[in-house]
Amino acid sequence: MRFALETRAGRPSIDEFTDLLTQVIIANGAEVVADRETRPDMVLAVGGDGTMLAAVQRSVAWDVPVLGFNLGTLGFLAAAEPSELEDVVKRLVGDEFDTEDRTTVAASIGEATAVGINDVVVEKIDSTRLVSLDVDIDGVSFATYRADGLIVATPTGSTAYSFSAGGPLVDPAVDSLVITPVASHSLFDRALVIPGGREIVVTVSRDRSVKVNVDKTELGQLGNGESVTIRRGVVPARFVHLEGPSFAGLVREKFGLY
Repeated sequence: MRFALETRAGRPSIDEFTDLLTQVIIANGAEVVADRETRPDMVLAVGGDGTMLAAVQRSVAWDVPVLGFNLGTLGFLAAAEPSELEDVVKRLVGDEFDTEDRTTVAASIGEATAVGINDVVVEKIDSTRLVSLDVDIDGVSFATYRADGLIVATPTGSTAYSFSAGGPLVDPAVDSLVITPVASHSLFDRALVIPGGREIVVTVSRDRSVKVNVDKTELGQLGNGESVTIRRGVVPARFVHLEGPSFAGLVREKFGLY
């Protein structure tokens, strides 16, 4: 079995764990793929949710499962803790695990398209001025937001920026997208959960440019009258599933709801 590792080098704790992970993988008769051209059987992330986002990009491109070891803060995306290293590697090499599909989200500006696991964010460039964004859902006009920006999140991404902006937490098992305005000055400023198969078009309706980010990576910028089309990704992300708490249990654990 071949593993690709996604890490953020430079932090002693991460570097040490990555070295140990490599040793344990080899000791269990598996291989670590050092280059980014060879297709692995699985991608392993070492770090926080930011590292996991990068790992998911690689796993989706290769259509292979992904698993994260949490060396970050909350670690909503990671399925394993560092203390579980040897047991987890043995299970992975022994094919003793399941996978679960997670909804991805795709954004298109003209011919340029990017896919993410968390969210698409349309946000103002000038920090001192609100932007005006028209939102159509499946070709039907829904609302115009005067706001700092707009987030379209997957259920997985509902625990990230969307949640900070007041959006709901959505179980990843639910096929949906969440539309959440950021600091809206409009009468309607609530988040909206819609079926995952809907198409969302966001159009700039005022002469104030915006930038479009997919999982924190800029896709492009839009001027007055220009649009970005957002829909569910064609290929889901495949997360390794080990025994652990349900989504509700995970929320309870991460937020200390005891």
